[in-house]
Amino acid sequence: MDANTRQTIVAELIGLLEKGYAHSSLEDACADIPAAALNQRVPQVPYTIWELTEHLRIAQHDILEFCRDPHFVSPEWPAGYWPDAAQPADEATFRATLAAIAHDRAAFITLLHDPQHDLLAPFPHGTGQNLLREAMLIADHNSYHMGQLVLLRRLLGIWE
Repeated sequence: MDANTRQTIVAELIGLLEKGYAHSSLEDACADIPAAALNQRVPQVPYTIWELTEHLRIAQHDILEFCRDPHFVSPEWPAGYWPDAAQPADEATFRATLAAIAHDRAAFITLLHDPQHDLLAPFPHGTGQNLLREAMLIADHNSYHMGQLVLLRRLLGIWE
């Protein structure tokens, strides 16, 4: 792939990761959430805003580390990808989760920019995954859960 094509693809992937395009960005979906709503349950919804956001952090971190470290061991599925529901979050914990998501997203974007990392070459570890696929996986996973986050905020009456 020539440098211009790579640069265009990377720019599009970054847009998906940061802006969301067809859905709210994480920053928009998590803006102005009252601390009292972080752990509030809604009937028929199996997670809170806090649990959903922490799930996004855990999953994105897993994908990042898989891409960076061939010896990384993923959490146990599915329990390891969700926080303990018995441990509610306060506002500081929620803000730390959002900061960790932004930090890991920036680290992933650094991988995308690094010409040493071929976007299409399968990782030597794994089952054929490549950096392009993992970027799209993060974007796809996040977009799915952004919709849930916005819906949960609507159900709680804290979305305009």
